[in-house]
Amino acid sequence: MLAAGWRTWVTAATLPAIFAAQVALAADPAKVLRVAFEVSETGFDPVKVTDNYSSQILRVVFERMLSYDYLARPVKLIPATAEALPEVTDNGRTYTFKLRKGIFFQPDPAFKGERRELTAADYAYSIKRFLDPANRSPWRFLVDGKIVGLDAVAKKAAQGKRFDYDAKVPGLELVDRYTLRVHLTATDYNFAYIMAMPSMSAVAREVIETYAEDTNAHPVGTGPYLLKSWTRKAKMILEASPDYREVVWNFAGSDDARDKAAVAAMKGKRIPQIGRIEISVIEEEQSRWLAFQRGEIDFIDRFGTFAPIAIPGNKLAPDFAARGITWDRSVEPEITYYFFNMKDPVLGGYSKEKIALRRALMLAYDVREEIEVIRKGQAIADESPVPPGVVGYDPSYRSIIRYDPVLANQLLDYFGYKKGADGYRNDPSGKPLTVVLISEPQAVSREYDELWKKSLDAIGIRFETRKGPFSDNIKAAEACQLAMWGSAWIADYPDGENFMQLSYGPNIHQSNHACYESAAYDAMYVKMKNMPDSPERNRLFLLMTRQMEVDSVWKMGVSRYRNVLVYPQLKGYRYHPILVSAWEYMDLDPSLRKH
Repeated sequence: MLAAGWRTWVTAATLPAIFAAQVALAADPAKVLRVAFEVSETGFDPVKVTDNYSSQILRVVFERMLSYDYLARPVKLIPATAEALPEVTDNGRTYTFKLRKGIFFQPDPAFKGERRELTAADYAYSIKRFLDPANRSPWRFLVDGKIVGLDAVAKKAAQGKRFDYDAKVPGLELVDRYTLRVHLTATDYNFAYIMAMPSMSAVAREVIETYAEDTNAHPVGTGPYLLKSWTRKAKMILEASPDYREVVWNFAGSDDARDKAAVAAMKGKRIPQIGRIEISVIEEEQSRWLAFQRGEIDFIDRFGTFAPIAIPGNKLAPDFAARGITWDRSVEPEITYYFFNMKDPVLGGYSKEKIALRRALMLAYDVREEIEVIRKGQAIADESPVPPGVVGYDPSYRSIIRYDPVLANQLLDYFGYKKGADGYRNDPSGKPLTVVLISEPQAVSREYDELWKKSLDAIGIRFETRKGPFSDNIKAAEACQLAMWGSAWIADYPDGENFMQLSYGPNIHQSNHACYESAAYDAMYVKMKNMPDSPERNRLFLLMTRQMEVDSVWKMGVSRYRNVLVYPQLKGYRYHPILVSAWEYMDLDPSLRKH
């Protein structure tokens, strides 16, 4: 528990003096952290964005009631704006959260000059927003059907009426100004994890209503940083919030030398220390690598192409060590995968012929070559949608779909995909068959495109790629408009449910980009999500995975090593598998910067 280091002021008469003290103690503006994103952001409204890069901004601008211990492994929930972890009663159906008093939103014209305190009603309002049809939230599944009385309000709104945010929802009980009691329709032992997700951040109703036309561009939270400026798909600048309460860095960590270094650098310091964060979107890996080499960014991760230079033989290069650069490495709690759109006229459908086609594509693609050639050995192959480090992972599970181009050709021959005079196959009706993969315009994407073309040439299938920006591809995937796309999912919370929900039928147009519907899968998913961690629940993960394999929905990819190189001026850095952008827990010494 991190309760000891958290202090807030609550007396109204002392607020002016407190505000002055907070400004005086604000982080040093001369400390500027420089960060590079490999993919552009999509916006900053917690209920509207799902990509990892936008979420990194959300996490430090807004706050949840719960968060994670920065150094604990395995990961551990801690209170954030809540006083303590929630009281859980009624067999996991009732969660009671008590907020800390004296937490304030960042100043904004929407508050008309008033200092706006965070209350339990703000979290209730923020939860309601998921079910407002006007928001078209891709996160709706997090609360859809889960909170007593909330679906009734959503149903009225779906009938053409405006969502009634003032309607009483029994499942969102405001016990008092600082206490929210959530009544669930069924047992959910993961609900505390869900409440720690960036999408569950508190927003102020005044802000949302003031900027209703573009809520993605006006993030106003209670977090340690505020968005100072935003050049879309190019640059974001964050500044330490002068209205942030006093929070003291007080994590313990393990005997790991990197944990000890973080504790030595940060223990007892006020959060945040870094006054300004400059985030540049640098999509090309080579450009990011050169920026790091020149000292233009303070750390770099996912530099796969240059891994042989930076960490030859999985050891830090001597010249980097001589410059004081450190190396942080771990397997990410993530998966990569290629999905096939089950509604697509070419690749979709559940007939034997369509399943055989998708199965052949999966059999033809060699993940080992992807790891060795493109990823330079910096990943491990995934056998199932539940990755290492996540509840439900089974290291003994093996997929029934292996690399086997010979079998792929036999399947296609058997199910009527005959080759024409040009050596390429037609569909069973005799029409030319072409598989179209959507990908991004970066150089590394072309390497994956080439591997797919090589794979499909080996089984006589024409292959095309169509390029589009990542943000546009997400929208198209949610609309079931992409035939085939490579994607990745990083754990929002460390439980297999977070990954299996990607294939749950009701999540189509949200997180189910394959637009997959299976009565058998959905029945197992519903049963699993209401169970506590147990061998029986783990068995359901395996059965659901097998069902996906039988239907040939995804081509499983990899879990990547998160290799991070950090310059000596950045203090306290530790990669956290959930808190990817833990910038508030770091410090920076500009005098050590060489460039």
